[in-house]
Amino acid sequence: MLYWAVVFFIIAIIAAFFGFGGIASAASGIAQILFFIFIVIFLIALVMGLTRRRGPTL
Repeated sequence: MLYWAVVFFIIAIIAAFFGFGGIASAASGIAQILFFIFIVIFLIALVMGLTRRRGPTL
């Protein structure tokens, strides 16, 4: 998912360079959404991994 966020970010930069404002804005928005989804999934996996490693305390 992070790969696709980077791809859309690069598309946005190239579109902005050539003056396609609408396409650049849309690609930038998609890249931001994918990046935030990636961050949320990463944090959930991190928390679950940390809680799973703890064994039962006796």
